[in-house]
This record gives sequence, C-alpha cells and structure tokens, in this order.
Amino acid sequence: MSTTIDVPETSNVDTREKAPLLPAPRQAGWRRGIAIIDFILRLGAIAAALGAAASMGTSDQTLPFFTQFFRFEASYDDFTSFQFFVIAMAFVGGYLVLSLPFSVVTILRPQAIGARLLLIILDTVFLTLAVSSGAAAASIVYLAHNGNQDTNWLAVCSQFTDFCQATSGAVVSSFVTVLILDCLIVMSAFALSRNN
Repeated sequence: MSTTIDVPETSNVDTREKAPLLPAPRQAGWRRGIAIIDFILRLGAIAAALGAAASMGTSDQTLPFFTQFFRFEASYDDFTSFQFFVIAMAFVGGYLVLSLPFSVVTILRPQAIGARLLLIILDTVFLTLAVSSGAAAASIVYLAHNGNQDTNWLAVCSQFTDFCQATSGAVVSSFVTVLILDCLIVMSAFALSRNN
C-alpha cells in the first residue's frame, strides 16, 4: 500500500505587494529639473504679480489744466474693478512668495508627493483669482481706450495717457502671471502623473 500526498504546485511568482523603491537616479534627475524650473518660474510670477499691483496702485494722473473749482484727475481707486485688481494681485504675489519654501522642498526631495500636490491645488486657486481680477481690469481698460458709443461713454485715454499706459501695463503683467501659473500647474501635474 502506498500513501501519496497531493501537494499543489507552487509558482515562482511572488504575489505579495512590494514596497515601492526609491526613484532611479534618472527619474530623480528629471523631477529635480522640473522642480528647479518650477522655482525659477515662481520667481518670475512674483515679479509679474507684484509689478502689476504696484503699477495699478500708482497709476494716478492729474491733468495739467485745472481751475480753482475743477480739477481733472484719474486714479485707480475711482474704479472698484481696479481696487479688486490691486488687492487680488497682491494676494497672488504674497501666495507665490509663501510657496517658495514648498518649491524648495520639491527640489531637495523630488519624490515628495505631498508638497507638489499642495502646490498644484493652491496654484489653481490663485490662478482663478488672477484671471478674474485681470479680466475685470481689462474690461475697464478697454472702455478707457475705446469708450462705448451706445452708452455715451467717451474714451478717456486721449487725455489721461499716463494713467492708461500704467493700467494697460498692469493688465498685461497680470496675464503674464496667469500664463506662468498655467505652466506651473501643467508641470506639477506632469510630475505627479509620472510619479506613479
């Protein structure tokens, strides 16, 4: 009489989940490169956002001809859209300054997901703020340059040239900030998608 024991065949494939390995030097290298570009772009966005706020905030102009009773003056605080623009761009610039340490963390630790995820979320929030304030200011700048014949609003830029140049430059600078924030979001999303 023979006794046989059935033993199931074992496979050589290990079905346990393995712990993720540290990124290969090549992967860490391109992630670090993206993080360095991210830091440099943030510095440019800070300059553009704070430049836009400063340019709009100092855009006052008084026409040289005035009498004792009438004085023709244009100032950013005459328009609520411009006031919103100055406050919003100051907030965007402040956020970008505060985001620099997190950008440094992504340079030092390219595999850190938490810092990059926080940056992409906050970049999106402040991108929205920059777009809305820039669009509101752009509509007023357009009216100042072209007027509106249907409502009898005259174009004032033929008289207030310095005021219009300063406000137009501020709007252009805000849209440079928007473009840089767009690039930051795309780069962060690419780095996060390649992290898995």
